[in-house]
Amino acid sequence: MEHNLERIMYASRWILAPVYVGMSLAVVALFIKFFQELYHFLPHVLEMSEADLVLKLLTLIDLTLVGSLIVIVMFSGYENFVSRLDIEETTEKLDWLGTHDYGSLKIKVASSIVAISSIHLLKVFMNIQATANDKLLWYVVVHLTLVASALLLSIQDKMSKH
Repeated sequence: MEHNLERIMYASRWILAPVYVGMSLAVVALFIKFFQELYHFLPHVLEMSEADLVLKLLTLIDLTLVGSLIVIVMFSGYENFVSRLDIEETTEKLDWLGTHDYGSLKIKVASSIVAISSIHLLKVFMNIQATANDKLLWYVVVHLTLVASALLLSIQDKMSKH
């Protein structure tokens, strides 16, 4: 009985496989949104102020970081929780594949979230006249909370490895 229960539990990890495939669709959605933003942005680049140009570029960078984060979570999560990727030796392989355990994956996700939050906060600061002071305070508080969380996660991960 115990052996069968353990086999069922172990096999249930494959329930996550479609979730990781779904993350591929999220990357496709980001791809579409990125090029939609680029399509609306490029025709007006000569008319834009420098600040508006930087804001648009930060939006594109933000989308790129989110896409990269999805790819890291998708591949690392699949390898950690479902199955090793069988990639032929003739196929180009990402250097970091197979190197992220659950702890380092958490740190990567937290660091990426802090980077995305930093870009968003910079966008808010660059357009500060359009932001109410109370909202500005909350943006900073949320960002500092994310920074502190990422820092604590990395300290916890470092302590648990020793």
